[in-house]
Amino acid sequence: MHTRKVLLYFAWSRPGETRAPLTVIDDRFPAIFELRRLFYPKFEAFADPVRVDQGIAGFLDHVQKPNFAAFADQAETQTSRPVKVVERVDDAGITTLLDDALIAGVDTIVVISFDSLRTRQSASQTEVEAIERFLKDPNHLIFVCPHHDIGETSEVSAEARLVRQKAEHLHHGDGGSPPRQGFGGFARTLLAGLGLPVENRFGLRPAVNTDGSPAPIDVDHSLDDLGLLDGVETFNLHPHLPQLERLGDAADRMEVLARQKIDLSAPPHPFVQGGRESFDALLQSSADTFAGRLMVCDTTLFSSTAGGVDSLRRFWTNIIQRPQRSRIG
Repeated sequence: MHTRKVLLYFAWSRPGETRAPLTVIDDRFPAIFELRRLFYPKFEAFADPVRVDQGIAGFLDHVQKPNFAAFADQAETQTSRPVKVVERVDDAGITTLLDDALIAGVDTIVVISFDSLRTRQSASQTEVEAIERFLKDPNHLIFVCPHHDIGETSEVSAEARLVRQKAEHLHHGDGGSPPRQGFGGFARTLLAGLGLPVENRFGLRPAVNTDGSPAPIDVDHSLDDLGLLDGVETFNLHPHLPQLERLGDAADRMEVLARQKIDLSAPPHPFVQGGRESFDALLQSSADTFAGRLMVCDTTLFSSTAGGVDSLRRFWTNIIQRPQRSRIG
């Protein structure tokens, strides 16, 4: 019986992230000591400076990466094969490209593009071509997963910037996030290199049921030929999720497989004021774009810490246990 081989690829530069100046609050991850101060006593298990780096490195190792451990553990259990987990640039500054050598023998790739835009991670032509070859196999599946882009105001005045960033911050309501924080540069450049540009816009607060659980997602089951959303009723309640905006050819060659409702009781957001009540949360390449399948979603669909875990586990199971597809030609 065929079992899937999974690669979990963190597209960040650890030196680029961990060396961000703590005197600047924008465009970086928090340090452990900041989380301890903001959310006391939630993170006091990480208070020992001998055991836990109190800076950004501690956050990556003890908070961020463990968020994805449940997916990796489930994939290993269901495939009886180890999940390959790789960081793009490690602490020593050694870069591991998403190239033919890395993805050899892999049929399922999850790219966690949690790289700060400030670090300017960019997919090389070698990597783009490797993924193009990967997608020539109908049994291959890749998820490219950026996160939010909060407080982007490059085209407005300094005065308007404060107004816009305040509105976005009040909408998502997460006091632990700075006014400006953008992720997913690697995802954006990889998708653009594949001729399917998608950009992760905003940080939108998802709708909740009266019992506090995630509101149901809106799925176009007619497009779900892989059955990835069979039995999947919700995603999660991470407070700032992006609208996955299809640009250029992606508007025709990428399909919206699922949308997530926005919490309309939250403070107003420009995206909602523009007339939207939901955001495009899961995209897939159309059947005639590649033999394999390219998916785009938020990173937190592979995280276990923002609610909706039972439904997400069904989603992961559908990915890992999807049936084999016949080769054409």
